[in-house]
Amino acid sequence: MWGLWPQLLSGALAQLEFRRKMLDVGWATGYNSNMTNEPVYTYPRRRWIRYAIQGITRVLFRVISDFNVIGRENFPKDGPLLVVANHFSFLDPVALLTVAPYPIEFVGGFKTPNAPDNVGWLRKLWGYYPVYRGTGSQIAFRAAKAVFSHQGVLGIFPEGSSAHAILRPPRGGAAFMAARSNVSILPVGLDGFTDVFPALRRGRRARATVRIGKPFGPVSAPGRGRGRRKRVDAIGHEIMRRIRDLLPPERHGHYSDDPAIRAAAQGTEYYPWDEEPEG
Repeated sequence: MWGLWPQLLSGALAQLEFRRKMLDVGWATGYNSNMTNEPVYTYPRRRWIRYAIQGITRVLFRVISDFNVIGRENFPKDGPLLVVANHFSFLDPVALLTVAPYPIEFVGGFKTPNAPDNVGWLRKLWGYYPVYRGTGSQIAFRAAKAVFSHQGVLGIFPEGSSAHAILRPPRGGAAFMAARSNVSILPVGLDGFTDVFPALRRGRRARATVRIGKPFGPVSAPGRGRGRRKRVDAIGHEIMRRIRDLLPPERHGHYSDDPAIRAAAQGTEYYPWDEEPEG
């Protein structure tokens, strides 16, 4: 019997650590109250909280920046819809939820190394479906399937991080999600949000712009193996080109028509979670 104590203790410590993590992100994910690993996928959720947050952020962006929205007429009336955008700043999700005429859901990294610690409360209050980058997590795909089955709207940033303020190659998740879901895709370009707080410190209001493109798709990637992977990759690059067309040339990075800009972007495609998965 005494030989079982190390195993029991190890199991208890593991359960406590899991509960700690779930308490830390439980508001964000909507995990089951019995602390199982499976999130609760519902849509829409937290509707009144999200409407209140949208009202506050609409005012806030106009106070702290010269906030502009171009192409509102391109928002479809309803879902299912996959919203894809570039990711240069920790403010990008806030900008998207501010302009979206729906209670948009998000999938995103479990950790946010490029965001200040004091903005984590907003991410938790709005709620999102976190994924452990570099692990092959299926949470994003299960969330997408559930949201789209309720005619919902899901936002994702194909580049996978906000490490650089130029376009980088996409990770596979957004394209695979689009191909598997058979829904329309709405590209959005976000520009100027990296300048908001540096400008405020100089007593200025930076110009921050959201450009909503035309919906396209659905897309598909039939087949199996390498052939399907190539088609998914092609969808990912098409998504990024659609986003590129909504950004100024100096932000085009890997998708620029200018060889000098493409050359300068080399190295920004580095993805740290390929070497050390998140978690």
